[in-house]
Formats: sequence, C-alpha cells, structure tokens
Amino acid sequence: MDELADLDEVVHQKTRLSVLTMLAETGAASFTFLRDTLGLSDGNLSRHLRVLEEHGLVRINKGYQGRKPHTTVSATKKGRAALADYLMALEEMIERVRGASS
Repeated sequence: MDELADLDEVVHQKTRLSVLTMLAETGAASFTFLRDTLGLSDGNLSRHLRVLEEHGLVRINKGYQGRKPHTTVSATKKGRAALADYLMALEEMIERVRGASS
C-alpha cells in the first residue's frame, strides 16, 4: 500500500494528530485547554508541541493574561496543509480497501 508511505509520521502520532485536529476546529487554543481536553500532563503536551513547532506545523505564542502566563497555540498554514494531506492519504486508503472488498 503506497498510501502508508504518504502518512506523515509527525502528524500520525495520536497526540499530535489530536492537537492538529483540535486546532483545525478552533483556529487557536490555549495550552491549558489542549492539556485538559486531551488529558495530558504539562510535560507531555509540551514535548508534542515542541515537535510540531520544530516541523513548522504550529505557532506557539507566550504572553500574559494579567499577571498569569498564558500560552496560545495555533496551526500554521503548513500545519493545516499537513493535516489535509494526512486526511487525504487516509481517505485514499479507505477507498482502496472498500474497493477491494466489493
């Protein structure tokens, strides 16, 4: 199956796929929203966000709300395209399997 080669390993990882999917729905999300929604520790989410950021798939903005640190994460154009490509590869795999079982 050639489509397996089309699955981006950075996007394919469950947590990173979840982050990109959530950002596709929301546009941007706070670190705490992502952490709590995905049920992750601060360190675990930070590591996955770092990988996504290193690959240019998300933008991380650190600032303050009042005196409290506030981190917002958004998908970059490259990140949205990577998710779209990933989903297209999955759709092609699904169609191939459906066609084979007919």
